[in-house]
Amino acid sequence: MARNYGNYVQVIGTIWMPAVTAAMQYPLRDYDIDNMVGEDGCTITREDIDMWLTTHSGDFRSIDDFAAYIDDTEYPWEHEESECTYNDCMYPCEDE
Repeated sequence: MARNYGNYVQVIGTIWMPAVTAAMQYPLRDYDIDNMVGEDGCTITREDIDMWLTTHSGDFRSIDDFAAYIDDTEYPWEHEESECTYNDCMYPCEDE
């Protein structure tokens, strides 16, 4: 997938109503990134991003997977098919 510039988290999961799979991209501000930094005070792990999402994913009842791009670090999708699901949700085929 082509790299978008900036800091963001791409998410797929189940939204509240209707309970369907959806996708969203969250742009990250410096404040968000500072809140993701782990206990060591200088690194961000996939678990740190997951914890941040638990309090910042209001449109979703559950998060199935995510990918993040923060500074020069890429946190890829945990499941290979998740990127396809994200693209299908964000850019649906207009023929349907």
